[in-house]
Amino acid sequence: MSLPPRPRSLLTSRARIRLGIAAVGIAVATGTIVFHILEGWSIVDSLYLTAQTVTTVGFGDLAPRTVYGRLFATVFMLLSVGIVLYALTSSVQSIVQSEMLLTFGQFRRSRKMSKLRDHFIICGAGRVGSHLVRGLKAGNDPFIVIESNRARVEELMDQGIAVLVRDATLEETLREAGVEHARGLAACLPDDADNVYVVLTARDLNPKLHIVARAAEEQAEGKLIRAGANRVVAPTIIGGHRMAMALTKPAVGDFLDSLTANDLELGFEQLEVEAGSMLSGRKLSETNIRSELDIVIVSIRRSHGEIVFNPTGDAKIELGDMLIAIGRAEALAKLTALARGRALAGNRANNRVKV
Repeated sequence: MSLPPRPRSLLTSRARIRLGIAAVGIAVATGTIVFHILEGWSIVDSLYLTAQTVTTVGFGDLAPRTVYGRLFATVFMLLSVGIVLYALTSSVQSIVQSEMLLTFGQFRRSRKMSKLRDHFIICGAGRVGSHLVRGLKAGNDPFIVIESNRARVEELMDQGIAVLVRDATLEETLREAGVEHARGLAACLPDDADNVYVVLTARDLNPKLHIVARAAEEQAEGKLIRAGANRVVAPTIIGGHRMAMALTKPAVGDFLDSLTANDLELGFEQLEVEAGSMLSGRKLSETNIRSELDIVIVSIRRSHGEIVFNPTGDAKIELGDMLIAIGRAEALAKLTALARGRALAGNRANNRVKV
């Protein structure tokens, strides 16, 4: 889910406030210097009278005595009143306008969020969450980010990403993000205790939700699993394994890096064999998935939980199986359509994937 960039008028309002403050500052500095020169007063006395003039207070204990000083004071009073009124009206108008824009924007985002179904919720857009956000955005998957850090919120909103500026550990926040209708949730907060609380709350609100949690400390993995997380990712542990592989098995590490960077234009996909699929009930060797689509089936996860790694051609595909495949994006899309029982668009009798 993406939103249009923030209105430029919000930035214009801030510029008007800065301009008003600068105008008042210039007026005070000008009045102080001129009164000091014309009347011969000290800088403090000159500033004192200038402040009285600008604010229209006028205590009457100090007044210009020279002709030029009084002439300047007359002109200065007329100009300074206008400057102060401009600064005040601009500030009030800008603040009200900014609040209205933010309120309207939040209302519009809330309406869009309430209509979302089968989306992802990202709790925290820090070092880990930001990478996840980029991945989901590249894949055009609908998602919402819950973030309380103002600097990160600004960056996300500038990219047109839907952001809920809330505390992700609160139940009402997850409800507002549509957790009851979400497809998955990622708890990427920097504190393990907060992630445990998010997982507990989300699991209670949606028992079928697929939850992935980040673990900053290795001992937090068990707690997150018991709280209801389906998967736990510990970046430090994964980073250590990758460094060990890069050190001891550099060729394998290079291959994995090329997959991550998509240098080979390959990707992994998981697809479930649904009712009506032409793949159901056939052996891998009978589908010609490898020869026609140039896709490798890495493993098959049976509906009862068994995992068949590197299945042979005699492995039979059954209804409800989860196929883990690697191949090019276009070919994977075709295989996904076959697994879901859909006909491939644009196929002809002489150019059809054989199953």
